[in-house]
Amino acid sequence: MKVNKILIIEDEKPNADRLKRLLLKIRPHVEVLSVEDSISSSVAWLKTHPAPDIIVMDIRLSDGLSFEIFNQFEVRSPVIFTTAYDEYAVKAFKYHSIDYLLKPIEEEELEKALSNYENFMESVPYLGTAIEGLLNYIQPKDYRRRFLLAHRDGYKTVLVEDVLYFYTELGMSKAMFNTGNIETLPQTLEELERQLDPKMFFRANRQFIIHIDAVIQVFNYFNGKLKLQLKKHPGIDVIVSREKASSFKSWLDF
Repeated sequence: MKVNKILIIEDEKPNADRLKRLLLKIRPHVEVLSVEDSISSSVAWLKTHPAPDIIVMDIRLSDGLSFEIFNQFEVRSPVIFTTAYDEYAVKAFKYHSIDYLLKPIEEEELEKALSNYENFMESVPYLGTAIEGLLNYIQPKDYRRRFLLAHRDGYKTVLVEDVLYFYTELGMSKAMFNTGNIETLPQTLEELERQLDPKMFFRANRQFIIHIDAVIQVFNYFNGKLKLQLKKHPGIDVIVSREKASSFKSWLDF
């Protein structure tokens, strides 16, 4: 498996530029997707883009240690950590780390880190999937069950099982409950999609995640698409794309 897409997280522009030049020199086909310079910008980028093949990540950033990124987002990509200090080496290997390079980074060390990862992935192409499946079987994923929301001068909890669907409106995420109440949520739909049980919730399109019991009727639509009629949502069409139509029907039929 060759590395094709790389994200660089580095707050010093000269270091970022040099790293980018080294990567393109040793891997001319590589696409550097972005160069992010802080924890906040890195989390924002990761939340809105597909996971890169590898992240090359400086440990000390302008707004703190990059380990904080892992507390704010579930990073799925392997990471090559870079730093001018060796005090974080042990901690780094707790966070998807495949190597730990001290600055100034040498071309040979960077090449070796990428090659070792590529060779490993080619020799065991299905290992990651097999292990993940086994772990999920032994220890099923724990999905979100409730939300803690601000209410008056305190807080209240609402249950996920009472939600008919999640949707976006004016850039905000909202939940429609079976009571007809609507609540605004701090999570994005992308975050909710990862947190919800896929047996019960389906990402119909960019605007809607729907509960299986919210679907009243399904209609054939243009070009192989589907149109859904949902509870508590009269008069507005929810469209499932042709690409998702088959998986949606399988989900609804199981």
